[in-house]
Amino acid sequence: MRPPYPPPSVRTPPKSKALTKDAAGRHPRPILDRYGRIVAVLAGQPDHPDYRAATNLAFAAMRNATNATRFPAAMKKHRRGLFAAVNVGLSYGKGQSIPGWLDGKDYRELAEEMLVNTGIQRMAGRAQQAFAIWAPRLHAYYKNCDAKLRIRHPDLRRPFVGSVYFCAAFNFGRNVWTFKHRDVLNLAFGWCAIQALGRYDSTLGGHLVLWDLKLVVEFPHGALILLPSATIAHSNIPVRAGEERVSFTQFSAGGIFRYVDNGCQTVAELERNDPEKFARLSAQMASRWEEGLSLLSTMDELLESQ
Repeated sequence: MRPPYPPPSVRTPPKSKALTKDAAGRHPRPILDRYGRIVAVLAGQPDHPDYRAATNLAFAAMRNATNATRFPAAMKKHRRGLFAAVNVGLSYGKGQSIPGWLDGKDYRELAEEMLVNTGIQRMAGRAQQAFAIWAPRLHAYYKNCDAKLRIRHPDLRRPFVGSVYFCAAFNFGRNVWTFKHRDVLNLAFGWCAIQALGRYDSTLGGHLVLWDLKLVVEFPHGALILLPSATIAHSNIPVRAGEERVSFTQFSAGGIFRYVDNGCQTVAELERNDPEKFARLSAQMASRWEEGLSLLSTMDELLESQ
């Protein structure tokens, strides 16, 4: 799968003013490509006391977990950054014959605490709602995959009730920021939901850098950004000393979509059980990226549907 834009020729963050001066991060702002397709969304957040209370509750839970949990040094050094990341949800790969729930091992209980936190649940629901609003066809594609998987494996959980995302990641630390990276195992043309939490001045730190788009985006506490994280390289600017920032994301592995497309079987099983379908799907691989782009909406389409 090729990215929608060529990578930048420099390794340093693009010099740019923040895309938005909405200090509270409440007003949504779509990002369009040259064809008018919505490729990402600064989805903002509801301007409502109940939602602000939910984001504060979510931050308190992650902050308390950061302070109470002893994460080994090796866990706080990986390709995305220098912080502890706890993933929870469905995974597929590394020889798995069917998708399965991630084994959190020593952090299983911590992950479950995050999933049942009412503030985090409210934020996860908001991300689900925004996804459906800004990319209805892409959201329907996720929902259809989820429905087929539920029919074949009704016992498999999801991180959040009613969500089409298969997995969530909680990023713990005092100052969580990421290196430049792509989440290459996610669905290539899919959107992940990124939500920031903390006590920091978002005009001076915590920005999201979208390298391929050459944008630097202010990312305040409670805000939501929907992003094709597998194709657009992204990173964060650290917050200032004495400030605090954590984050959590929702995403779906591309392998689960392939598993469902194969009739809920591995590639090897499909080739053995249905050679004709295997040949047909293999031939369609070259056009897979274009099919994915066709699931994105334009502003005109969204306005006409109102």
